[in-house]
Amino acid sequence: MSEAVDAEYAPLDVITIGRASVDLYGQQIGSRLEDITSFAKSVGGCPANISVGTARLGLRSALLTRVGDEQMGRFIREQLTREGVNVDGLKTDKERLTALVLLSVEDEGVSPMIFYRSDCADMALAPEDIDEAFIASARSIVVTGTHFSRPNSDAAQRKAIRIMKAKGGKVVFDIDYRPNLWGLAGHAEGFERYVKSDRVSAQLKTVLPDCDLIVGTEEEIMIASGADDCLSALKTIRSLSSATIVLKRGAMGCIVYDGPISDDLEDGVVGKGFPIEIYNVLGAGDAFMSGFLRGWLGGEDHATAATWANACGAFAVSRLLCAPEYPTFEELRFFLKNGSRHLALRKDEAINHIHWATTRRRDIPSMMALACDHRVQLEDVAAKAGADPARIQDFKVLAVKAAAKVAAGRDGYGMLIDEKHGRKA
Repeated sequence: MSEAVDAEYAPLDVITIGRASVDLYGQQIGSRLEDITSFAKSVGGCPANISVGTARLGLRSALLTRVGDEQMGRFIREQLTREGVNVDGLKTDKERLTALVLLSVEDEGVSPMIFYRSDCADMALAPEDIDEAFIASARSIVVTGTHFSRPNSDAAQRKAIRIMKAKGGKVVFDIDYRPNLWGLAGHAEGFERYVKSDRVSAQLKTVLPDCDLIVGTEEEIMIASGADDCLSALKTIRSLSSATIVLKRGAMGCIVYDGPISDDLEDGVVGKGFPIEIYNVLGAGDAFMSGFLRGWLGGEDHATAATWANACGAFAVSRLLCAPEYPTFEELRFFLKNGSRHLALRKDEAINHIHWATTRRRDIPSMMALACDHRVQLEDVAAKAGADPARIQDFKVLAVKAAAKVAAGRDGYGMLIDEKHGRKA
């Protein structure tokens, strides 16, 4: 008899497994990636995004993967910590670099991207990184398609599945199909969504029987089944798995299937999409998954979970970045109750205020800052004393050291320093 996972006592609601990268988003909207001159940095990668998205919606989430022993790896770890994501499963790989992705918004629904993932840290995930006690501490895991593309990461995810099934928890499969990460498209084809492959289909089909929830776009449902049309794909998946299947349909919303698949594609729980401006489609699926998991793991019916998922996806496509732009639960509830007169949700001041107010993670009740940015005043003092003005910078170094000693590493302390005399400080 398996030991059931009790939702009341499991420390974590969900552990996501797989990709973790630094996304560099082009700031010149409507430009080719070749013409981008500046980028905004954020956490990226399907499982990393979902870990942030679910945390913002109130779930206790964790990410299990590897990052490099360098600045980008530390950036991911620190950002996840700020978001309230558990990082006990985030391993540091001293031999490999953290993955990078360069992206641009060239046109509506067109976002060229280049993956810098050659022998990257997260793809080195191995079975020894999967700690049984850590997996067993969660109600569910999310395994992702890309990490079934390599033998080591495939074995790692399958080990996590075995542990979760033995403990009576839930296994969620985000098909997450990126053809060029399976070696089926060139480096410049990072945005390519579908390339038929019997090899990939055969690999993914072996995952399906162990799943409780399977989520994918029409293209992803087809690659996971090996079928050439969506309805046949759904029927093939159903023949292999009793899991709840969620078909993502972009602006059209989604359909949730339990039980037999009929000949009518619409014969499921239909979740309608929201009429919003499509600004950037990248990361929308991860936001969708976050919203669906919030409902599904929270015991809501499929219609509610689908509504939350579609709304979270709408937020994502109406904003530029991935994880940093995902809604909090307060933001989601406000939108569902009040809607928005803006098709571009990023232009809704009321929603933006809630987003800003509810994503400030550090509660600092007081702030003390030592102003040491004086320039003319200290130059006058030096002149009157006949001292070399160059000594002003030495004074400011001493001031910063004194302030740091008083702060002793505690939050709520700061300094105001000028560039002219304070650069050394």
